[in-house]
Amino acid sequence: MNITSKFPNMETTIFSQISVLASKHQATNLGQGFPNFGADPYLIERLNYHTSQGVNQYAPMTGMPQLLESINKLHNNGEVTITSGATEAIFCAISAIVHPGDEVIVFDPSYDSYVPNIELNGGIANRINLSSDFSIDWNLVKSKITPKTKAIIINTPHNPSGNMLTKSDLDSLWELIKNRNIFIISDEVYQFITYDGRKHLSPMDDERMRDRTFAISSFGKTFHVTGWKVGYCRTCEKLTKEFRKIHQYITFCTPGNIQLAISDMLEKKMANVNGLSSFYQNKRDLFANALRYSNFKLLPVEGSYFQLVDYSELSESDDVEFCQQLIIEHGVAAIPTSVFYQTPPKQRIIRFCFAKKDETLISGLQILKELKA
Repeated sequence: MNITSKFPNMETTIFSQISVLASKHQATNLGQGFPNFGADPYLIERLNYHTSQGVNQYAPMTGMPQLLESINKLHNNGEVTITSGATEAIFCAISAIVHPGDEVIVFDPSYDSYVPNIELNGGIANRINLSSDFSIDWNLVKSKITPKTKAIIINTPHNPSGNMLTKSDLDSLWELIKNRNIFIISDEVYQFITYDGRKHLSPMDDERMRDRTFAISSFGKTFHVTGWKVGYCRTCEKLTKEFRKIHQYITFCTPGNIQLAISDMLEKKMANVNGLSSFYQNKRDLFANALRYSNFKLLPVEGSYFQLVDYSELSESDDVEFCQQLIIEHGVAAIPTSVFYQTPPKQRIIRFCFAKKDETLISGLQILKELKA
């Protein structure tokens, strides 16, 4: 039997490659974006409780009522659907609105699921590189909009740069789409991880754009349980109807025991959500202070738990080769940023994740700060 691949040029992701290499060389893994510390014991206790109470069958397709109510207290607008991770929510949002031939604007560097999801639905990804400071050039965006443009995907706080959209950005976005039939897919999985008093801004919270926005988030990031794969999407009633048509035939539902545990956590320990920014800001500052006088140049981080660094003073190698050398020769893993682009700019920048135990960070940082050209 012959098969025609839908993605003939797609290879194993760089994240898998780096993980295998890091494991082989027993490197300190500051590359992949997940915590290496445990969740709050209360959350685990509540999961055990609901599991033992028999909450192990199909949950409602839209989500457990208790969790939906808890989320509504967080946001107070939009209809909510619980999904099996934010990645499923992104797929459902794209599938709900994108038809063959439609164009979707994607800002590079970008999360690697956006483009395949667009293409699986017959759409065309119109990829625009962010500026050198990782901001959006809205005049450039305006020039890229065509009659076929169906949606714009934004990500704030941004992975991998950590940049956040401002009120001015949302105003510029609105000016571009207000007289056009263009939707917004807003990837907000790091919305509770912001620094230096910055406020996360969502187009879903802007009444001008609410009826055309899918706002997507993740409890995996919020409660340090990325493997639980619990996300959610907020949108208006009309778009929720279309979103759920896709969701019900993808995963249908997310485990109810996990949903109830998260709901209990939100109800009793909301301080954990409110304290997330200060928790990670301490780790961001630990990372930055350790490398302040190193040969790495650190880029500003406004949100998320990633730190971009410029290694130009250390090597002329491209970022993939440099990351491989970093693991093999020095025992520290990072992620090259070129893999987040279709057309990478000429830069020498790699991404570290500081969502790690302090002892893990200190171990890796001790090596990094001593590196010489």
